[in-house]
Amino acid sequence: MTRYDGDMERTFAALPPAHGRGFAQTWWGQAWLKALEDTALDSAQLKTGRRLARAGAVGAVSVRPGRLTAVVQDRDRTAHRADVLLEELSPEQWDRLLDMTVERAGHVAALLDREMPPHLVEDAADAGVELLPGLGDLEPECDCGAWDHCGHTAALCYQVARLLDQDPFVLMLMRGRDEAALLDDLQIRGGGSAAEPSVPEGVDADEAFAAGDILPPLPALPGLPDEPGVPPSLDTGTPPAPGIDPDALEFLAARTAVQAHRLLAEALRGTSDAELTLTQDAVRLAAGDPGREVADRLADGSGRGREGLEAAVRAWHFGGTAALAVLDEEWWVEGEALARARAALEAAWDTDERPELRARGNRWTVVGASVQLRLGRDGRWWPYVEERGRWMPAGGAAQDPATALTSADPAAGEGSAPEEAPLRQ
Repeated sequence: MTRYDGDMERTFAALPPAHGRGFAQTWWGQAWLKALEDTALDSAQLKTGRRLARAGAVGAVSVRPGRLTAVVQDRDRTAHRADVLLEELSPEQWDRLLDMTVERAGHVAALLDREMPPHLVEDAADAGVELLPGLGDLEPECDCGAWDHCGHTAALCYQVARLLDQDPFVLMLMRGRDEAALLDDLQIRGGGSAAEPSVPEGVDADEAFAAGDILPPLPALPGLPDEPGVPPSLDTGTPPAPGIDPDALEFLAARTAVQAHRLLAEALRGTSDAELTLTQDAVRLAAGDPGREVADRLADGSGRGREGLEAAVRAWHFGGTAALAVLDEEWWVEGEALARARAALEAAWDTDERPELRARGNRWTVVGASVQLRLGRDGRWWPYVEERGRWMPAGGAAQDPATALTSADPAAGEGSAPEEAPLRQ
């Protein structure tokens, strides 16, 4: 049950316990929780918040522009007022968002169906408006005195994810506009009713219905083949034209078939990745074990050289584009990211077992050993070993630095680790 208090506030009755179900079923609800989980420094507080929200300890939730409020009870029934702040959109941002929305009737129709299509969020971002919160956007306030997200503010955020699943206009209200005002603005800008978008000319409904018994049904979609297709052989017995390398073309066709099969499988699962860059695609092709001549061309074309491509291929096998980014990019860890990294390193080992680490940027090298940890921008740790004077990927990513370090084989490295400067604060 929802109650409206004044023009710009909605109060949602307390939801029942959420035993045995996730807090966010929609992609936008999951994006909301990712903003929370990426921001909170203490994972234990997130666990406490999930436990409180599942137990039904979050009272009625008040939603108004820029602020969420609820009373959350601890396990001992102590009540705390929890608030979560989210920056409102400026008038200029609302103008850009509304102008973009009226140009695309499907966005309005989706909102009226209580859905938030990804294209709406992407189009808004192209217009310079971030609808969904990102890292650090959910600012906590609680009378328990915590300076970061505590179990009470985390519980409030988990509960709001359930509300967002039901009605994305909750997010619009937090950003500064309630449903009625938003639809009125869209109607004024569109010159018609936002609730009744214009329907383009098409086939008369009676005709379409009458043809239903005449037209054959659409065939079922074919299933995903078990294996990628095999391209035809280019060995025709005819000499190739100048500048044409049949072996390279056959390899490229075979790897393209493998990539097409992978992309189709990901599309059917709804997990498609972003399009690869040219340099990333060169590494993908090299990971398919091409012949020496093709590999040399990929090394030159990617600008990595033979040894650099070898390291990149190894990284690709361990973690695809994420592992490539860790291989190629050195960045200074600062602010919240640095606090998270230090907390993870502190908690990973007992005091008497913790290795001595020398830090430079996002790279922590074990003193006296040829082993290194690299921190990715997603907070995961990647192991590296020193081989022939180069740092080489040595395993997949792990959330725990000790686990990542254990997965690296120090015996794989040769010589001592290069000297690195202290971490810049």
